Amino acid sequence: MIPAQFDYVAPVTLDEALSLLAEHQDEAKILAGGHSLIPAMKLRFAQPALLVDIGRLKDLAYIREEGGQVRVGAMTTHYQLESSARLREICPLLPECAAAIGDVQVRNKGTIGGSLAHSDPAADWPAAILALDAEMIVVSAVGERAIPASDFFVDMLTTALAPNEILREIRVPLPPPRTGHAYAKLPHPASGFAVVGVAASVTRGADGTCESASVGVTGVSVKAYRARGVELALKGGALGQQEIAGAATHAADGVDLNEDLAASADYRRHLAEVYARRAIERAASRVS
Repeated sequence: MIPAQFDYVAPVTLDEALSLLAEHQDEAKILAGGHSLIPAMKLRFAQPALLVDIGRLKDLAYIREEGGQVRVGAMTTHYQLESSARLREICPLLPECAAAIGDVQVRNKGTIGGSLAHSDPAADWPAAILALDAEMIVVSAVGERAIPASDFFVDMLTTALAPNEILREIRVPLPPPRTGHAYAKLPHPASGFAVVGVAASVTRGADGTCESASVGVTGVSVKAYRARGVELALKGGALGQQEIAGAATHAADGVDLNEDLAASADYRRHLAEVYARRAIERAASRVS
């Protein structure tokens, strides 16, 4: 449990951090809260030659409303999101997901940007960010670009971030009226990671039917994904228990299922259906 030898730098500005990444490219890794990268380094799954600690970049920790969006700085901690009274009013899926992460110590130190950039297949944030149809703002020494959440998670522990880029901000569209959110999760008893986690956003039409739904799933496959089959089955229909249960049967359609000591592939498929149903029912019941 001892990491390989590495150099360490703690830049005090974002520009300094980006300059280091531009210089060292694949040899460098960004350290944010450290709850994902440090264990990987101790197991030597990750062996960066240079560790760039951005923990001093406090201007990357914020929650703002701007341009019809919630804008969250990548260094915002899970606890800051969990404890935001304003988020509970305008985008409750964010604090609900944050509250499901790890324990108090993890939530006080871990960051949303670090979790998303790590792309752990059992992390909680990717499911919520997919369900909210968020946008990732990433920066490099040569400029910035926006990546839709649906394109951000590429594979296990792999995102669309280039080696010289840093995730700076997550932008979440403010939900439309008559929208409810929920996150339902079976946590691993030791780590707290999601054996299966499902985030749901449901918008009812004026007649009470499902105007739109978005469902993000984590823990089931090598990366988090949108359960498009569930969303299509829900759209335009009633949101009764029978209809939701029928839609939830599509929660694992078309994905390669993880199999490990926590759950077999068949059990994960079953759990995906169960937790999709629970999340959608809860989200639908919260529509005001």
